[in-house]
Amino acid sequence: MTNNDDVRIDKWLWAARFFKTRTLAAEAVSGGKVHINGQRCKPSRELKIGDIVSISKDQDHWEIAVTDLKKQRRPAKEAAQLYQEDETSISNRIEQRELRKQQQALMPASHRERKPNKKQRRLIHRFKQDHG
Repeated sequence: MTNNDDVRIDKWLWAARFFKTRTLAAEAVSGGKVHINGQRCKPSRELKIGDIVSISKDQDHWEIAVTDLKKQRRPAKEAAQLYQEDETSISNRIEQRELRKQQQALMPASHRERKPNKKQRRLIHRFKQDHG
C-alpha cells in the first residue's frame, strides 16, 4: 500500500502535464523514455520529492527535480510547480529546438512534409490502379 508521500511515476507525469494521457505516460516509462535517479523504472514505481527524473519525448529531453507530488491533473501553472527543471536542461532543449528550426529552414521545399496537390493525387491514384 502506498503512503500519502508517494505517487506512481505514470500518474505524476500525467498530472505534471508531460503526457496527455496516463496511458501515454505509462508507455513512455515502459519504453525506457523515463528514468528516475538515473535508473530505468516501471510505471508503478513510486516517486518521492527530491527524485531526479529524466524524460525523453519526441525530440525533447528534460532533466527535472520533483518538488511536489500530486495525483490529480491541474492547470498548467499548477503543474509547473510540481518540478524544477535544471538550467542546463532548459538551455539544451532551447538550443536543440533552434537547431531543428534552422535545419527545417535550410531544407528544400520538396523535402518538407506536405499534402500532395490535386495533380499529384491523380498521379498517385493512377499509379496505384496500374500497379496494384
